Amino acid sequence: MNINYKINTKVTAEQVADLFLRSGINRPANNLPRIKKMIDNANLTITAWSDNYLVGIARALTDFCYCCYLSDLAVDKKYQHKGIGKKLIEKVSKEITKESMLLLLSAPAAMDYYPKIKFEKVENGFIINRK
Repeated sequence: MNINYKINTKVTAEQVADLFLRSGINRPANNLPRIKKMIDNANLTITAWSDNYLVGIARALTDFCYCCYLSDLAVDKKYQHKGIGKKLIEKVSKEITKESMLLLLSAPAAMDYYPKIKFEKVENGFIINRK
C-alpha cells in the first residue's frame, strides 16, 4: 500500500466530513460550514492519501515552540491498523519540533491506543465542554 503524506495541503470540508464518517470519529460531519471553519482555523494539518483518496488526517493548533493540541486524528476504518495514525503523529511531532509538547483528548474507545505510540496519560487537566 502506497500512502502519501502532505503537510497543509488544501482539503475540502466534504473530503474531511466524509473521512470523519468513514473513520468512526465523533465529529459534526453533517455540518459542512463548521467542518470548513475547523479546517481553515487549524494551523497544522497533515493528511494521508491513497492516490487521490483522503484516508487520514491529523489536524492541530500550535505555536510551534511550546505546545500543540492535536484536535483530530482520523483514519478511514479500511486503512486502520496499518500505521497511518502513528505516521501522522510522527509527522506532526517533526513539524512542531522537540520544543513543543503534544497533547490531545482521547475518545474512550481510543484510550488504549495512545500509550502504545508513546503518549503518557496525564491527570492534571480540566475542561469546559462545548454546548
